[in-house]
Amino acid sequence: MSEFFTVENEEGDRIDRYLAEELADRSRSYIQKLIKDNHILVNNKPVKANYRLSCGDMVEDSVTAAKDLDILPEDIPLDILYEDADIIVINKPKQMVVHPAPGHYCGTLVNALMFHCGQELSGINGMMRPGIVHRIDMDTTGSLIVCKNDAAHQSLSEQLKEHSIRRIYEAIVHGGFKEGSGTIDAPIGRHPADRKKMSTHAKNGRRAVTHYKVLERFGEYSYIQCELETGRTHQIRVHMSSIGHPLVGDMVYGPRKCPFSGLQGQTLHAKTLGIMHPRTGEYLEVEAPLPQYFVELLDRLRDI
Repeated sequence: MSEFFTVENEEGDRIDRYLAEELADRSRSYIQKLIKDNHILVNNKPVKANYRLSCGDMVEDSVTAAKDLDILPEDIPLDILYEDADIIVINKPKQMVVHPAPGHYCGTLVNALMFHCGQELSGINGMMRPGIVHRIDMDTTGSLIVCKNDAAHQSLSEQLKEHSIRRIYEAIVHGGFKEGSGTIDAPIGRHPADRKKMSTHAKNGRRAVTHYKVLERFGEYSYIQCELETGRTHQIRVHMSSIGHPLVGDMVYGPRKCPFSGLQGQTLHAKTLGIMHPRTGEYLEVEAPLPQYFVELLDRLRDI
């Protein structure tokens, strides 16, 4: 069985570098051989190693597929914000990985979805990512949409490609703002020295736009809202860090030491998700309430 990947935020990446990250447990030489032997297809056609990906590309690996892995359903509680016959919107908690990957073959959102939905998940992204049309980081909480059938998956993939999905996040960042709102228009690409990080100074960065608004000020910290016009990997984390306001708790793009004990990763929540419903064509908007840790941190900052 083939393994499939839908390109979300990696637009402009070379196919060989993209696969090196998606297939992290495989060697670079193995991946190069897959490409050379035409076992890697993009939109059903073989490509060369220097092919640059576009948002919405369907990448198929006809060999590596997780044939030796048994991804099992797990009875993990899900906070369901919306569900019908085509889609399900989950309020993802912190520390939950979206889909199985090297080092994370159980306890993921996919394991939980397989238990909840049974066979009612889109098969477009293969056995490792059934129903998954987009991702949010392990330590980011909030709204994430999952597709129950291929028609819904194709519709949502197209909306992602067109940047028509409304995505509003809330975050707590370091520093105060003079202005009440602003727009960051700075390209994002792989960090030149660290491939696990993103940067606004990458050689082949892709256009990225984040609109932000200050919701509340706390002296050395600010509570903000960010609306994505594009959806690059780590976009809000990278953009806010680039203007001197890294997210509280983000030890990748911010201070190495978190100023508040007990935080696990960045203080970032995907609050609002708006789509055109794949079946009805009507606009659907779902909101995820702030997680408890976020509310408690806001209360703590208000008392300072």
